[in-house]
Amino acid sequence: MTTPDSLFEFGRQQRAGSTAPLAERMRPRNFDEFVGQEHIIGPDRVLRRSIAADRLPSFILWGPPGTGKTTLARLVATVTEAHFEPVSAVTSGVADLRRIVAEARDRQGMYQRRTILFVDEIHRFNKAQQDVILPHVEDGTVTFIGATTENPSFEVNAPLLSRSRVFALQALTGEEVANIVGRAL
Repeated sequence: MTTPDSLFEFGRQQRAGSTAPLAERMRPRNFDEFVGQEHIIGPDRVLRRSIAADRLPSFILWGPPGTGKTTLARLVATVTEAHFEPVSAVTSGVADLRRIVAEARDRQGMYQRRTILFVDEIHRFNKAQQDVILPHVEDGTVTFIGATTENPSFEVNAPLLSRSRVFALQALTGEEVANIVGRAL
């Protein structure tokens, strides 16, 4: 859970803790609780080292549903103490992106706090919508994390893709799923 920026956000977080769906309550709070994807977040892997060095790049998480893309993005924001702004490309548009960027710029100027812009289903944004993000990734206003089930080489425009690292997530093994279920029970 990220640190609230307002009293209203604090109230929402408090209520969500007790009434959130089981899947939400089961989300790991740190990398030690995260199951799977060792090839990306293992102790000596690039993403983990970037986080430890406080040099988080923009990146895209590519993998099948249920592999932990959203959970990993939230975890990165929590560990880095960055403000987390989730957006679904299915329900959001350019106006939402512009508002988030303006708030990120203010947050950065007033509190020196970074903003992670998480775009779920980034492949659903058209080229113009993806272009809106680009200058703000370049100037460091936001750190971009995209999530997609589609190959980013074909679905994310070249300029944004060239400024992002792509991490391919793998389907969880039966043992990993059993571990998660066992922990929940």
